[in-house]
Amino acid sequence: MTYNTITVDRVTPHLGAMISGVDITGPLSNSQVEELHKALADHLVLFFRDQRFTPDSQKRFGRLFGELHTHPNTPGIPGHPEVMPIHADANSKRVAGEWWHSDVSCDPEPPLGSILYLHTVPPCGGDTLFASMYAAYDALSPRMKAYLDGLTAFHSGERLYRRTNRLLNIDDTGRVFPSAVHPVVRTHPVTGRKALFVNRTFTYRINELPDDESDGVLSFLYDHAEKPDFQVRFRWEPHSVAFWDNRSAQHLAIWDYFPQVRSGMRVTIKGDAPY
Repeated sequence: MTYNTITVDRVTPHLGAMISGVDITGPLSNSQVEELHKALADHLVLFFRDQRFTPDSQKRFGRLFGELHTHPNTPGIPGHPEVMPIHADANSKRVAGEWWHSDVSCDPEPPLGSILYLHTVPPCGGDTLFASMYAAYDALSPRMKAYLDGLTAFHSGERLYRRTNRLLNIDDTGRVFPSAVHPVVRTHPVTGRKALFVNRTFTYRINELPDDESDGVLSFLYDHAEKPDFQVRFRWEPHSVAFWDNRSAQHLAIWDYFPQVRSGMRVTIKGDAPY
């Protein structure tokens, strides 16, 4: 597609594009919004530099793509329940996104996408990796694709969120975290392309297989999906933004910068039930 109102520079053949020529913190024209929707569908993750979001402007931008999601475990910043704080420093015991995942895939209707803004980054390190689940699926053999067709997997937030709360000394007694059953291979509602939809963080088992077979198949799929061939790596600078499609990409935040500070905010856009 030819873009007329934004500049789109592809980063890798499979995913990732640097977007320039647009200020996403302010009002956008209908044409700019349409082209950003198209760019997200084409490239799965969009990168922006020199964007100074406030909580209000970040929410306003996110709402151009759908209703905003509230995280099931992490409270939003004061006055903005939809804005999730992302912060790590010398006192941190963990950071968000240390394992490959698609955000909150345990929801019955997992998020469409997430928009992460970092205003403070370490001098080096703290990169985020993204992987195309289209590319991962396309690289499977025809026989493996046929085998996976129709299989479903159980996703749950129980394991991750209770571990996080223990580390942070948060009492979550009595809380119930989301869980859901999703297809192992989902069809993207916009592009119609197929993508793997299992991840190390939230997926527990494949429902139609005995436990030992499920463990073996999931282990293979995790290793396959995380191959460098399908990845792009984003190096953060202050006031950068990454906007990714959770339906077709996974990501991993690298915590190699301790005890440096990495800080910002994330808004997440509601999605629909995978099919």
